[in-house]
Amino acid sequence: MQRIVIATNNANKFREIQEKLSGFPVELLSLADFSFLKPTVEDQPDLLGNAIKKAAEASRGTGLWAMADDTGLEVDALGGAPGVYSARYAGEGATYADNCAKLLKEMAEVPDDRRRARFRAVIALVTEDGTYCTEGKLEGRINRAARGSKGFGYDPVFELMDGRTLAELEMHEKNRLSHRGLAVEKMMKLIEFLLSDSGREPLRA
Repeated sequence: MQRIVIATNNANKFREIQEKLSGFPVELLSLADFSFLKPTVEDQPDLLGNAIKKAAEASRGTGLWAMADDTGLEVDALGGAPGVYSARYAGEGATYADNCAKLLKEMAEVPDDRRRARFRAVIALVTEDGTYCTEGKLEGRINRAARGSKGFGYDPVFELMDGRTLAELEMHEKNRLSHRGLAVEKMMKLIEFLLSDSGREPLRA
């Protein structure tokens, strides 16, 4: 069975990816299984660059296939912010609650018809043969208050078109429609191809 390192220390992300890949013929490991690895400095200008850097460093450090995700929340009224800085929007070491509070404050005067936003997730897989990337996107809007106790990150303030926030969804439902879930689905198809007899040449999706 193919072993893949999920290059994250975020237990929530790991659980979501693990649930999505449940039943898939791979063995998933996290960075918690490799305490000797130093955290990747996420200094790239975009999600793609950070995802590739995290996966490449994890693969190089472990000698295994490695997969990494980088996700950003893009708010139209804020010119696409927080984007690549989503995890540290309220500063280095910010908590999920800190980031949500800053976002709600920045959006306080924005009218309902201008609160459109989207989550974008890029996943990179690095193997001995090449680097493969997929992307997923989820459209929605920024709610006026946090709602829901499930999920993590900006989930409590991100409202779907049906009026629910991501934090009101069970994990299996979120994984079915979320940005990360869609990116993982595309990556699963790539991995299936790479593990097949024909999957010998690097490609990018």
